[in-house]
Amino acid sequence: MSEKKQMTHKQAMELARELVSKMTIEERAFQLNYRAPAIPRLNIPEYNWWNEALHGVARAGAATMFPQAIAMAASFDEEMLQQVGDVISTEGRAKYNAYSSEGDRDIYKGLTFWSPNVNIFRDPRWGRGHETYGEDPYLTSRMGVSFIKGVQGEGKYLKAAACAKHLAAHSGPENIRHEFNSVVSKKDLEETYLPAFEACVKEGDVESVMGAYNRVNGEPSCGSHTLLQETLRDKWGFEGHVVSDCGAIMDFHQFHKITKTATDSAALALSNGCDLNCGNVYLHLLEALQEGKITEEQITTSCERVMATRFRLGMFSDDCEYDQIPYSANDTKEHHELAIRAACKSMVLLKNNGILPLNAEKLNTLAVIGPNADSREVLWGNYHGTASRNITVLDGIQDMVGDKVRVYYSQGCPLYQDAAEGGLARKDDRIAEAVHIAKMADAVILCMGLDGKFEGEDGDANNPYASGDKTSLTLPGRQMALLRAVLDTGKPVILLLGTGSALSFEGEEERCAAVLNMWYPGALGGKAVAQVLFGESMPSGKLPVTFYHTTEELPDFTDYSMKGRTYRYMEQEALYPFGYGLTYVPFEASDLSVKVNGEEADVTLTVKNLGDRTASQTVQVYVKDLESSFAVRNHSLKAFRCVELEAGESRTVTLHLDRRAFEAVNEEGERILGSHKFRIYAGFSQPDARSVALMGMAPLETEISL
Repeated sequence: MSEKKQMTHKQAMELARELVSKMTIEERAFQLNYRAPAIPRLNIPEYNWWNEALHGVARAGAATMFPQAIAMAASFDEEMLQQVGDVISTEGRAKYNAYSSEGDRDIYKGLTFWSPNVNIFRDPRWGRGHETYGEDPYLTSRMGVSFIKGVQGEGKYLKAAACAKHLAAHSGPENIRHEFNSVVSKKDLEETYLPAFEACVKEGDVESVMGAYNRVNGEPSCGSHTLLQETLRDKWGFEGHVVSDCGAIMDFHQFHKITKTATDSAALALSNGCDLNCGNVYLHLLEALQEGKITEEQITTSCERVMATRFRLGMFSDDCEYDQIPYSANDTKEHHELAIRAACKSMVLLKNNGILPLNAEKLNTLAVIGPNADSREVLWGNYHGTASRNITVLDGIQDMVGDKVRVYYSQGCPLYQDAAEGGLARKDDRIAEAVHIAKMADAVILCMGLDGKFEGEDGDANNPYASGDKTSLTLPGRQMALLRAVLDTGKPVILLLGTGSALSFEGEEERCAAVLNMWYPGALGGKAVAQVLFGESMPSGKLPVTFYHTTEELPDFTDYSMKGRTYRYMEQEALYPFGYGLTYVPFEASDLSVKVNGEEADVTLTVKNLGDRTASQTVQVYVKDLESSFAVRNHSLKAFRCVELEAGESRTVTLHLDRRAFEAVNEEGERILGSHKFRIYAGFSQPDARSVALMGMAPLETEISL
């Protein structure tokens, strides 16, 4: 880390103003397109602003591929995510330096990473939910800030520039996102949809914010005076630049019908604070200027903001500490080890009758079955890079057991296949083979779920049902038939899930010996899976989303009210609750105490590892408002910490709750301290009945008065 203080926005803006003052108005306008042209007379090289780094440098050649964002959220480990962000920016710099030295400044080769996605995963049907950090605004805030700090670094210059997206209230449906109007109350906006963005700005000092495709309460997000000016800049004090989602400004006139022409759309977006256009609409800015719809001052202000980012990245300096990062710093062994460790810490053990961890010395045969067993796609998620090596689940298990255990393999069935396309005719059905090898095995590892091609972004995902969204929580295609057939053999079945969202199993999970959610674990995920299955690593992940029983218990997908959604507002019992996850070794929580200091509090408890080996557990603190009529229906996560303890070790843990942990949001979207009595819960899960039933222990609790 450099000892030099990081260049501030104010310092960068002073430099940017001087440079921009030398540009013509035409040059300034063209700098607001994501494909910014060179200005040779000012020694400004061309720059393409579009780059992605959701869980590793994406779309730019070989790079370390970490687990998908939703998986890393399941780690509940802020420190680890900051380390991941740091590695990503190291590799991003290494690649940028290499590409630039060869004169290549094309798309996906810059230092402005349009990550993280801090939208709230409010509905399990949303295909892009696996890009997020889950359904809870507090968890999303903490993980988002950590990722941003890792990416942007602590040197004199930004190591890379992060971008919080998509502002705001953006979580499907994908097939109507370009025309959809999210109708959201002021209370829900402030209580759920905006906190993570606010934290990214105020605590993470995120350099960029991206607008969304949809409208919010009638205003197109990338041209919303309410969001971009009143909230982002005036209320939160954001000093960086705003970028549109790709093609979003074109939607103003083509789909939202808010404007009539591209010129009008460009004027609306720029006037309301969108500085940079991913798309081509800002090529009409000079027309808008000539027609009097925008001013030279507005163009200049946005140009100064985007050039300030380039100054903060050290692009016009000869003393940038990151310019010497060599290409050899990319895709290293150490980075791969972090990716494997992140995958292990992300996995969530949903059920275990004692079969896990497996002991290779006590096994003769294993059957590894399912469409995700030997799939590379399930490792990747979306917005992924190119891995120099991929280790599938089958690879990882075979490497782990070597010649000790005979491993049989069958795909069983395709990942998804509509019955009308031959599913019932068994065109690509290998269920009989799967049943046969299951009968031969001591245990079955059944690898099922989804992949990033099935659930994802409109236009990218290719599932045949809903433009990347899911229509059901049940395993698609013939997978349920495969699950039942293998379970009917009577052999112990370990259900291994590859998914970026909640699934349900029509009650068949009750017949499984164990259920382990590996998410989309990254290119080397198969090695991590094997380490967890055989006990070389301990599962410690917690669900960052609720697993529901069916979609029937959910509100309509297009309803953006939070009523009935997520663990904070739901009225039914979950299949697997938010914050839930088992371990291989038992832990104990005791001696809860809360020290109140004015409008804040410190929660202290003792955590003990009762097992015979080192393992991790996540302490979670939830707050329930006992008086305010504006409080959320249930309770809210307000603090957490991942704790690693050696066998038999005890540790006293203190977690701080600031005033915001006790605030409620009224109908006007105002944060108020409307209560003086609260119940504090602390333990290894949330305090709902389902978590208690599954884990066999209740969180500690006490009431306090502020």
